[in-house]
Formats: sequence, structure tokens, C-alpha cells
Amino acid sequence: MASEGTPMNLTHHFLIAMPGLQDASFSRSVVYLCEHSPRGALGLVINKPTDINLRNLFEKVDLPLGRDDIAATPVLQGGPVQTERGFVLHEAVHAEGADAGESVYASTMTIPGGLEMTTSKDVLEAISTGAGPRKLLVTLGYSAWGEGQLESELAENSWLTVDADLSVIFDTPIEERYEKALSLLGLQSWMLSPGAGHA
Repeated sequence: MASEGTPMNLTHHFLIAMPGLQDASFSRSVVYLCEHSPRGALGLVINKPTDINLRNLFEKVDLPLGRDDIAATPVLQGGPVQTERGFVLHEAVHAEGADAGESVYASTMTIPGGLEMTTSKDVLEAISTGAGPRKLLVTLGYSAWGEGQLESELAENSWLTVDADLSVIFDTPIEERYEKALSLLGLQSWMLSPGAGHA
């Protein structure tokens, strides 16, 4: 660990799993880092769909879903921690007259880069009425690293990092997000593969 200089801060970055990362939760994953500090890191995997979609999720929490545009959108596996809890990554929504940086939802983390991550049910209630954030991604569970843990995984070349691109999160089909995130670095997955060139 470097004892001087600024600590690494990868908030609002993607972690892109290298081929050697075989962990079931993270193999070929793209993780959006919501928070990274000397105490650790918290992120959401954005490219691992579950077998339930938003319509199913809203039925489970007894809310109607007033938006057909997102009803078939899969809920994602955000990571191996608290897999029974929902996490909503969405564009920042501010109440009129609210202070800058103050979310309209009860339990929200504001992320530099124009996003928020909300865990309170009020965001789902807003979406159910057709209001709420237009661009969103819902995960069950999240990914977490303790103090120094992510830095050591980066040192072991488990991950590539790149500034997050919101179009990868919200506008790219789930199955294309890994390649799209790699393309931000000018890479394709075959370039990373230990067995490149072999069928």
C-alpha cells in the first residue's frame, strides 16, 4: 500500500473481470462502483440477469407497475451480499426546492457522475405510478470489498478499470455490456483470453 499520495478512488468506474477471475459471482462481470474509499468499496454487477423481471418484482412487493417500457427488464444479480434486498441504480432525481445533492428518496447514496443508488421502497412506489427516475437498473444484492481488498485484487490483475459510461448501464443490452465496457478501453474479450486464437 502506498503510504503517501492520494488514495485510489474508483467511484463511478467500471470494474471489468479479467478471464482468470473464475468466482461464480464475478466471472465475466462488469461492476459499477457506487463508492470507493480507504474503508473499502461497494458496487453493483450490471450484466448478470436473474430469472425475474421488474413486473415479477413489483408483484412480489405488492405494487402495480405503471410502466410497460420496463416491465420485461430483468432484475440483476448485483453481487453476493444481501441478495434478498433490492438496490435501484438510477439517474439523480431531485425534488423542486431541494438542496443540490439531496435526493427525494429516503435511503439514497448520491454518486458523483449523476447517479444515485436507492434502497428504500419509496423509489419503487414512485416508479409504480409511472413517476420516478426514467433510467434505472434494479439488482438483488450488491458487491463489497473491505479495506484494501479491492486494491489487492487490482494488483493481482483480477480486474480492469475504466471510467463508467452511463450508456453501458442504461442503453446497452445486458448480454453486450461486458464487451461494451471492454471497448471503452479499446479492448475485446478475445484479446484477454489466455487461449486466444484457439476455438
